[in-house]
Amino acid sequence: MTTYTALTTLEGRAPAYALGEAMERLVPEPTGVGVFEMEDGSGLWEVGGYFEESPDEAALAVLAAAMGAKPFTVSELPETDWVAHVRRELSPVEAGRFFVYGSHDADKVPEGCEPLLIEAAMAFGTGHHGTTLGCLRALDRLALDGFEGQNVADIGCGTAVLAMAAARIWPQTVLASDIDEVAVDVARANVTANGLEGRVTCVEAAGFDHPDLAAAAPFDLVFANILKGPLVALAPDMAAALQPGGYAILSGILNEQADDVLAVYAQSGVNLIHRESIVDWTTLTLQKMT
Repeated sequence: MTTYTALTTLEGRAPAYALGEAMERLVPEPTGVGVFEMEDGSGLWEVGGYFEESPDEAALAVLAAAMGAKPFTVSELPETDWVAHVRRELSPVEAGRFFVYGSHDADKVPEGCEPLLIEAAMAFGTGHHGTTLGCLRALDRLALDGFEGQNVADIGCGTAVLAMAAARIWPQTVLASDIDEVAVDVARANVTANGLEGRVTCVEAAGFDHPDLAAAAPFDLVFANILKGPLVALAPDMAAALQPGGYAILSGILNEQADDVLAVYAQSGVNLIHRESIVDWTTLTLQKMT
């Protein structure tokens, strides 16, 4: 079946969401509408819709003009088995001791590694992105230096790959949270697929705002692989949730944003001990002052 996309960008969260809501009332109506803050530091938001019929380009032009957005770009997508395509394109990822793979590559898992099964259909958080890869390497580095996590949380967990990685190497239960209900369902499915039920607990929460997280704090290690804006907003809560000497592994940060994030965390007494850049993305390992 042929599908169509209509994409535009504009400034401001409120106008972007208003445009997204307006798109849902179009005829023919879209099968889905997405509103995302762009990760390039531009401050722009992307609004897009998927359609099973060719969208009304005149109506889209009116909406764009009314909301101060750029003209929509409408594209026709060829029929593609996207899961099969992703499986062909995504090879296993090695990050220190960790080996992230899809079930189609189960025969490639090497001896002596810590395997993490993430299905190809769940591409965000498979380890191929520089942010997830950087976090896994940072975790491996801490463990090699002799750190053993006793109380670990993964904030904005996505697929829960980071929480599961910690659970693979340390015996304690790891808490994983995400603001998105679907992400939490995906995380729980991955935990089950990796045989880590009872070892990783997944909850729906914004930041640390959940009774289970409050009861478990303070943590000696917290992952937060999100974006610069949420990371900056999270800094005071992160500092409060870390025990003295505890570590935070942060990513979702463009290279040019890293110094800004570091400055905000330093104000809260959480300072840099290691940074790594992978292509466009930086991963920071920080430690709370004792």
